[in-house]
Amino acid sequence: MYLVEKQLTRFHNLGYTYFLNPNELKQVSSKMKKNEYSIYYPYPDSEKNILYQGEIPEVYLYEILCKVPIRHQDILGTMYSLNISPDLFGDVLIVDGHYYVFILPIVQNYFETNFTMIRNSHIELKEVPLETLDQYQRNYEVIEMIVSSNRIDTVLSSIMHIGRSLVADVLKRKDVLLNYEILKDPSYKLKENDVFSIRKIGKFQYVGVTKNTKSNHFIIEIKKYI
Repeated sequence: MYLVEKQLTRFHNLGYTYFLNPNELKQVSSKMKKNEYSIYYPYPDSEKNILYQGEIPEVYLYEILCKVPIRHQDILGTMYSLNISPDLFGDVLIVDGHYYVFILPIVQNYFETNFTMIRNSHIELKEVPLETLDQYQRNYEVIEMIVSSNRIDTVLSSIMHIGRSLVADVLKRKDVLLNYEILKDPSYKLKENDVFSIRKIGKFQYVGVTKNTKSNHFIIEIKKYI
């Protein structure tokens, strides 16, 4: 609730929030009238967006130039290690071997000065026009699997190829987020469009049950973020 109030205060003082994930956006916008705000989407399928009134808030797009391949989690890990709050940057995208991140002006100078390495590799930053990605559509790997239940611990077990007892250990380490919050209930039954992520494995969206099998199992479809 504190984070929601903080973003509401920013909205009323600045005319916009910082970047919000879908869960945060839902919570913050629920405290407003529908004609009180607009939503800024940096690109059509963007996940982290901004509530604003009046003029569209200023946002910068940087390309991260690196001589060796890097992973999405490597970029995020570096951002967190520099204590850059998640609401100060937008989506991190990998597009055809190019790496991008959206940044708010308040953190621009700090980002340019300190974001110089990812793991053991030196990187360079290049500011590029927002139009570079304004038509970008996110790519997913579509996965089908047979499960006995759409309980999240069952689905995690199938994705990770481990028993449900080991899934419990993963949850104890707080390695799983469901709809951007730490998963606490292993018996939660996934609903269409739920988003969950597993540390060091990836991020997924649950599409739903596509077919029932003769053995009373389910064929489900999930999309893995690429």
